[in-house]
This record gives sequence, structure tokens and C-alpha cells, in this order.
Amino acid sequence: MDTPLTTTENRTFCGRNIALAVLVLGSLWGVAEVVLNDAVKAADLPFRAGILTGAGMLTMGILLGYARRPLAIIAVPLIAVVIKQLVVPLVGAPVACKANSCIAVLLEGSVLAGVVMLSRRFVGRKLSARVAAGGGSGLLAAVPFYFIGLAVAPCNYLMSFSRAGGFTDFMIQEGLIWAAFSAVLFPLGFALGARARAPLAVMELRRPLAFRATAIGVAACCWVIASLAILAGA
Repeated sequence: MDTPLTTTENRTFCGRNIALAVLVLGSLWGVAEVVLNDAVKAADLPFRAGILTGAGMLTMGILLGYARRPLAIIAVPLIAVVIKQLVVPLVGAPVACKANSCIAVLLEGSVLAGVVMLSRRFVGRKLSARVAAGGGSGLLAAVPFYFIGLAVAPCNYLMSFSRAGGFTDFMIQEGLIWAAFSAVLFPLGFALGARARAPLAVMELRRPLAFRATAIGVAACCWVIASLAILAGA
């Protein structure tokens, strides 16, 4: 993961451009949480929480593959949470309305960042390590979510596991699903981010203003789409 960068790559991976990547990917995760959640519900698809967890792991994998900065992962879910909480100013919903899903997003990001920091030598070199990091992070994030969710915002679904053996059942029904989607989509995101490094480096070097304007424009579109979806009842 710590392979030397060329001059062009060093220009691309400066703090400003990593911040742009965080903004874009965090915004994509946020709009996915709003729009994809509603679409999965409407289609009556199974594994909704797993799909949303996988979407987040995909975006964080892209960032890691592109920027190779594990600590930057932590900022991505923060942006996604802000977008989810647009329900507060836009439709007057209480902050607690999205508390559980926001807790899940923050836990997924923080656990993944910690796992990658501890295993960065292997994650950057081996596909098997990336699969293990993604799957392990999804599973580990489900553990504190169970307890924090019940304490902070005990929705009906979580309350159904508040019984003897409930934690075990939750980990089987949810934790393993989170892990499965994460084990697939985190490595895929890493591969996409790694492949984008060189082309984006050249683009930023040749047309820096257009590069930054495009990144900001994509992020802005995500915020607009999420806002419209919330106003429409997503």
C-alpha cells in the first residue's frame, strides 16, 4: 500500500484532491442511502441492510484504492450521515428518525478504517486480505450496532431481537449478511479506485479546474437528488 508515487500521482493525491474524493464518494454513499433504500423497499427485495452496507463499503473501497489513505475513510460516512439528516431541515423530521441508520453508517466507516489501519500491509497487496477486511468489518460493525441501536433508537425491528438469544439471531440474520455484501463490494471498490488512479492523475494535471469543477458538480448533484427524494417522501 505504500508503493512510491510518480510525480503526477503525487500531484493528484495531495490533500485537496483527497478531500474532493471524500466529498464525491461520501455524497454518493449518502444519496444511495436515501434513494437506494426507498427503491429496495418499493421492490420488496430482501437483504436491504446488506445492500446498503455493501454500497457504503463500495465507496470506501474506491477511496482506499484511489488515495491509499486509510484515515480518510472516516470522513466518507460523515458526509453520508449529513445527507441522511437532511430530513430534519427539509421535512421537519426529528434527528432520531434516522438515528439507527446513521449509527450503522458511522460504525461501518470507523470499523473499516480501524481494520485497514491494522492490516494495511496486506490489504494493499492481496485480494484475500481485502475480502477479509471488508467481510470482517461488516461483521464487526454489526456487534456494537445491536447494543447501541437498542439503547439509542430501539425501533420495532431491533426490539424483536431484545430477548434471550436475540443477539445471536441478529448476528445470523443481519451480521452475516452485512459481512457477505461487504466482502464482495469492498474489494470491488478498491479495484475500481486503483484503476482510476492514473487516468485521474493525468486529467487533474492537464485540466485542474475542470477536474475540480466536475468533482464538485457530481457531489452537488448527489445532494440535489437526495433532497428531492426526501421531499418526495423517500
